[in-house]
Amino acid sequence: MVEYEVLGDGRPWVITPGGRFSKDSPGVRELATALADRGNRVLIWDRPNCGASDVCFTGTSESAMQADVLAGLLEQLGMTPAVIAGGSGGSRVSLLTAARHREVAAGLAMWWTSGGVYGLMILGVHYCGESLKAAWNGGMEAVVALPEWAEVLERNPANRQRFLDQDPAEFIATMERWMSAYCTCGEELVPGLKDADARRLDVPSLVFRSGASDFNHTRATSEQLAALLPNARLVEPPWGDGEWNERSAARADGQGEGLFSGWPRLAPVLHEWAGEVLGAPMPG
Repeated sequence: MVEYEVLGDGRPWVITPGGRFSKDSPGVRELATALADRGNRVLIWDRPNCGASDVCFTGTSESAMQADVLAGLLEQLGMTPAVIAGGSGGSRVSLLTAARHREVAAGLAMWWTSGGVYGLMILGVHYCGESLKAAWNGGMEAVVALPEWAEVLERNPANRQRFLDQDPAEFIATMERWMSAYCTCGEELVPGLKDADARRLDVPSLVFRSGASDFNHTRATSEQLAALLPNARLVEPPWGDGEWNERSAARADGQGEGLFSGWPRLAPVLHEWAGEVLGAPMPG
């Protein structure tokens, strides 16, 4: 089961948040509403392992699994081809969706794309490390006790049994496989997408330049991604250089509005770009 909501009518869009945050994180729905108010039909959703959706431990990586699910959801809803957009982890899922399922993508917009040796190594540990260690030392009962899974258990109680049904050895192997996807080696600027495949991805793309101060989503990663994609435009974001760091620090202190609270400011740029490169949407 995938939790989702569709707002508005018009050109199809999907917005994917980062981390394991849900569609209800501050800023996500507000961006979707701002796009819907401009005449777009916008999907927001909880990826598997996020929010109220089911947990799922298949696929070569967590992001690849989520990308495949998103492509299927867009087809099920009759929202293809769509403008696929997202930030941070949602940027990676958006890119993989377009690359693995080119037919569902009309356009691609990304910001805060994770990258750099430090940024990617931290992601592997963040997404997989604690769950792997818990399963190794205490089995699946220890995994479901981790704070990082509290939301998916609270909002979808059936997920508890889905965890407990996992064979610990197989779960550990999955976490190791998913963690290895973030290895900063080979020819993959973005985990799960070979640079050569990125060069062949002809979908119109908008890449927002990352802040120079952001070591989780390095500026070099955003610039290199825009250079790799053959039909990409690199633009400045509608916020200052310290946006990610400042919101992260505020969240760590239990303050602020949330990591994605500034996202509604993207709506005018996104809407104008889509109209320019894709033309007027077809009547529904």
